[in-house]
Amino acid sequence: MKKPEWLNKKISLRDCSQVKNLLKDLRLHTVCEEALCPNMGECFNKSQATFIILGAICTRSCRFCGVAKGRPLAPDADEPRRIVEAVQKMGLKHVVITSVTRDDLIDGGASVFAETILRLRSVPRKVSIETLIPDFNADEKSLGALAQANPDIIAHNMETVPRLYKDIRPQGAEYRRSLEVLNMLKRIAPGIPLKSGIMLGLGEKKDEVFSVFGDLIKAGCSLLSIGQYLAPSNKHFPVQQYVRPEAFQEYKDEAIRRGFAFVKSGPYVRSSYAAYEYMQ
Repeated sequence: MKKPEWLNKKISLRDCSQVKNLLKDLRLHTVCEEALCPNMGECFNKSQATFIILGAICTRSCRFCGVAKGRPLAPDADEPRRIVEAVQKMGLKHVVITSVTRDDLIDGGASVFAETILRLRSVPRKVSIETLIPDFNADEKSLGALAQANPDIIAHNMETVPRLYKDIRPQGAEYRRSLEVLNMLKRIAPGIPLKSGIMLGLGEKKDEVFSVFGDLIKAGCSLLSIGQYLAPSNKHFPVQQYVRPEAFQEYKDEAIRRGFAFVKSGPYVRSSYAAYEYMQ
């Protein structure tokens, strides 16, 4: 499908160069680069980035995602320290930490999330911390370890509607398990705001999206991102529809009506895009 006129954002390599060089020097990964995010130039130019910990190879094979799949390397024990160094050099006031899914690790990598959070708390100036987590196989002990480190926001994306999971997320991910993750977190750490995200344009129907909103509210989620799915390559799941900008406002209005405290909705919205706004 040909992209419509409202999807014309270009990535400027010049805008990316300073942050790219810093990340290369520190041997750090970002979801911006690994997932081929169209907002990379804009965010890097503002010295904003979403860090990926636990390597850049995922053990699952979601058909919408540009991150590499395969057998990951062992966790890098020095990675949390380098994340802190990057945050200080970039002058970040709000940092988003995410990871690939690591089904090969007993705790799914929760302990590395916790260590990274605790190290970031040592930064002299106050830095708010958001974690965008995989499902940790809905293991309560792993989720508890993350919550105990006390990030300011915990995000876990639903990505799409239940009917499309078998096509979009055929290996490992389950809609009900992701809801269970959010329910567990709300019970374990009721004071930490929960956030989720959903993509449009995968073949979902409006009433199915509204149903996801309801499920998320029941699970205790108060923050939401809604964006347009853009296939990273012609080998990924093809875009089924380009949703018009005004429709994103309709989805936002409905989400607010259903009880979300803050919603960011638009064609180029991604889960961690302008993430600091959710803190405000």
